[in-house]
Amino acid sequence: MDYKKPVAQALHETLKEDLSYDEIYSLLEKPKMAAHGDLAFPTFSLAKLYRKSPAQIAGDLKESVTAPIIKDSETVGPYLNFFLDKTLISREVLNEVLDQKDKYGSHTIGENKNVPVDMSSPNIAKPMSLGHLRSTVIGNSLSEIFTKMGYNTIKINHIGDWGTQFGKLIVAYKRWGHEEEVRANPISELLRLYVKFHAEAETDIELENEGRLWFRKLEEGNEEAWELWTWFREESLKEFKKIYTRLNISFDSYSGEAFYNDKMDKVIDLLEEKNLLSVNRGAHIVDLDKYNLNPALIKKSDGATLYITRDLAAAFYRKENYNFAHSLYVVGQEQSNHFNQLKAVLKEMGYDWADDIHHIPFGLITQGGRKLSTRKGQVVLLEEVLNEAVEQAKKQINEKNPEIENKDEIAEQVGVGAVVFHDLKNDRLNSFDFTIEEVVQFEGETGPYVQYTRARGMSILRKAGQMTFDPADTYSLTDEYSWDVIKLIQEMPEAVMRAYNKFEPSVIAKHAISLAQAFNRFYANVRVLDEHEEKNSRLALVYAVTEVIKEDLRLLGVQSPNQM
Repeated sequence: MDYKKPVAQALHETLKEDLSYDEIYSLLEKPKMAAHGDLAFPTFSLAKLYRKSPAQIAGDLKESVTAPIIKDSETVGPYLNFFLDKTLISREVLNEVLDQKDKYGSHTIGENKNVPVDMSSPNIAKPMSLGHLRSTVIGNSLSEIFTKMGYNTIKINHIGDWGTQFGKLIVAYKRWGHEEEVRANPISELLRLYVKFHAEAETDIELENEGRLWFRKLEEGNEEAWELWTWFREESLKEFKKIYTRLNISFDSYSGEAFYNDKMDKVIDLLEEKNLLSVNRGAHIVDLDKYNLNPALIKKSDGATLYITRDLAAAFYRKENYNFAHSLYVVGQEQSNHFNQLKAVLKEMGYDWADDIHHIPFGLITQGGRKLSTRKGQVVLLEEVLNEAVEQAKKQINEKNPEIENKDEIAEQVGVGAVVFHDLKNDRLNSFDFTIEEVVQFEGETGPYVQYTRARGMSILRKAGQMTFDPADTYSLTDEYSWDVIKLIQEMPEAVMRAYNKFEPSVIAKHAISLAQAFNRFYANVRVLDEHEEKNSRLALVYAVTEVIKEDLRLLGVQSPNQM
């Protein structure tokens, strides 16, 4: 139940000549202090029209705006504040959650249309580092959020399995590598070779040329180059899938850059047919001056293709195969210019569906204030971060509940969940510094705190014994602690909508934190299991909280242990 709607409708009955329903709805806000009511309507926008002070307008409206859901109203300066009927709202909200369970907060606007989500995209022959975390977990969460909105999402891991760097890796392997060492420990050994190449290339300028030569051989199908590349790719995918399993993430496609090698000629032919290609110093470009962008380099003077050539081929492939309503690219903000060029080229080609392509940028994870770099060997392995987080979680679980069963499984859910939640609680565009001690805490605005809150609710329900909730029954609560919780439960569908509109998982994470905090205040002040006329309603509230927190966490890709 969205209780802003009936209030907006009541206001609209009086103001329909001057403000639309949508305008009124968007103006309604929550007062900063709960003592000032549940909703507030600012009257500034009407002052010039009515030639009255905003305070006078608020006073006039107070006499005319009524609705069953409005218990009382008062003016506070230029605001008309509304106090809502707690009995009515708590009954409707609790019954809605009891009836819908994990479907609560779902929307149908997606109409089962397709949304491919391009995410994670690590480079083969390199380990997954902490730097890969953001694209992976933001993309996964957006996929869940879009599914909640009624879309059919397709998670695509567009792995980096093509480009000059693989020519460089082949050179490094041929010069300094040994098959038995690579087979024994493929990813760390290939990383060592990659780092060594760049260190040696600082004094040996011929190495870069040799790397480009071997990539050209790979493009031309050279047998030795192809066999090495295939081996590096297979070993990498094995390692990646171990990490994805721990993160509880699966993909519908691992088609990377190499997949589009035989699909680029079609794009180049189309560009030529549309007279969009021009030659500059031997290179083929698309002029994008009208978009205030640099030219898009489609093919180098030596005939080599670039990222944008393959991304154009990928865009066509996804449109033809998925007929997408939206196509998301969860890629760091440093690639914004690339995606602006991609969309501009498609627009120049006459394809309006370029507007349905969305680059979802994000800030960096740093450590000690320093950017992570695989090339320079400044890499923090994601697997090691997860291992350490799980150990930290296990230590705290031992202190809190040493007799708990399935300790290892719970520690895995809590430790991994802590890392994911910490990433997603930050606004997507913000960079942040990562310290494991801050991440795995059972207090504060952390994943373990939210998980522990839900586990506390599950413990209450277990102590209450066998229960069944009948949506036909009347469950309602009016005390201030319950009301704070009810309002946050009611806001969950709106939070999903905002997260969807803003491509922003942090909206869900912040909702989960706020709900957990409100529930813990409720728990500290209300005795749920005491025999009381409101006992069943209180238990219904606890159940609703466990359902909504679990769903919030699921939308973030975080698991919810039933006990901790």
